[in-house]
Amino acid sequence: MIIESEIMGDKLTKQDIEKIEEEIEQRKLYKRPELIDAVKEARAQGDLSDNFEYYAAKREKNQNEGRIKYLERMVRFADVIEDRFGDDEAGINKLVEVFFEADNETEIYKIVTPIRGKSLAGRVSIESPIGKAIMGHKAGDRVFVKIGTDSGYYIVIKSIKADISEDDIRPF
Repeated sequence: MIIESEIMGDKLTKQDIEKIEEEIEQRKLYKRPELIDAVKEARAQGDLSDNFEYYAAKREKNQNEGRIKYLERMVRFADVIEDRFGDDEAGINKLVEVFFEADNETEIYKIVTPIRGKSLAGRVSIESPIGKAIMGHKAGDRVFVKIGTDSGYYIVIKSIKADISEDDIRPF
């Protein structure tokens, strides 16, 4: 089965790849041996037909292996990108304060790659409608955020500043 992201590649920064490789190493060197021991321990308890601990340990071990494969595939097919925008332009790892004209509200978003996107935490992906719309724009720009084929809304960029804080990568 061919997964679309394997063909196109996920957009990741060098920092994203480093973070993913750290997680892979952590899972292989530390978590994998712990989970293998947990399976062995549970198996040693005897009858496997009613051994909940065995099945739970096996499931957790398989989830860890699945995560490792997922992350390795992501790194292998990654489309490595860099922020090519200036300090005064909206781009990756920038905090962008936007004013929603229709709602008369202001929000602050951090622009991130898709693997770090988490809208409820104020991190919007460069592939989201608002992320796509504001990339490369400056404070004072009025921008149309297109959603769907015939609809959207206007926002005004109030301010832009760099943010070097580390964000977690998303689970599956």
